Amino acid sequence: MPTYPGISSEAFKHPLDQQAEQALRGVPGFDLVARKFVEFLYERPQLVYLMGNSIQVGPRQYSTLYRLFRECVQDLDIHPEPTLFVEQNRQVNSYALGQEHPYVVVNTGLLDLLNEAEIRTVLAHELGHIKCGHTILIQMGIWALNAASMLSEVTLGFSNIINSGLIFAFYEWRRKAELSADRAALLVIDDLNTVLQTMMKMAGGSSQYGHECSLNEFIRQSESYQELDQDGLNQIYKFLLYNGGQGSMLSHPFPVDRVRYLREWAISEEYRQIRQGHYRRVTKEGSVDVATNYSNNEADTLRRQIDELQQEINRIKSQSKNS
Repeated sequence: MPTYPGISSEAFKHPLDQQAEQALRGVPGFDLVARKFVEFLYERPQLVYLMGNSIQVGPRQYSTLYRLFRECVQDLDIHPEPTLFVEQNRQVNSYALGQEHPYVVVNTGLLDLLNEAEIRTVLAHELGHIKCGHTILIQMGIWALNAASMLSEVTLGFSNIINSGLIFAFYEWRRKAELSADRAALLVIDDLNTVLQTMMKMAGGSSQYGHECSLNEFIRQSESYQELDQDGLNQIYKFLLYNGGQGSMLSHPFPVDRVRYLREWAISEEYRQIRQGHYRRVTKEGSVDVATNYSNNEADTLRRQIDELQQEINRIKSQSKNS
């Protein structure tokens, strides 16, 4: 497998990811919210939960999985090495989170469905999120959405965040971020068909009938789907489906869309140059750069607001139990 010493995420980030992130960061107050809300309300509890309720992968725990993971970490030149967890869950899924202590979680349902090459693809994809610094933004968006759903009337300024379009901007960015992570997977795996095969299985694979699935047919399905965009009404339907038309906003592009984007990049000059070792390098790369040029008074105010919000959440929960 190829390795990319010193590679910067800027070498392979999808332009749509960059544009959507820039738009998301343009929402007033975003930087302060993104950094502090994750620190106080999401990352630490989630890490504690995983340590207590899943299996931490290591040399003597899921050793094959650990080997695959470490190889992907080395290929994308990620420092320090994130933590890998396996969670007991039949849903075919995986995710990456964490800023100070990034980690990847894979469900047992995914391990039971995919072969070794496909599992490596998923690990490389999730590590691509970490390499690109996506995880802090993902956590911020999850927290903001949860806060909005718990409190229908918020008096601490969060209603303004929702009304300003932060949630909409977050989901638009999050879908585009998947395109960058797909590119990271292709760089590590160095085989387009394996990555596309993994996408197909994640879309609707079956352990019992998977041998009857055809990657060529799935690619043709992707091409047929793109032809639907020639009808303006279908474009409207697609927009609505992505943005809550069926009750919830979608965090990932449709698999057939991802197939198209990755196939286009796989034949690009940019991809060829990276494969030949000509890419943007960095000496040190961590999470997303979040501006910190705010005063201590602002941070103190935010801490107070977080405490007040938690009290309000506890009050609502208490009322629900007593009703």
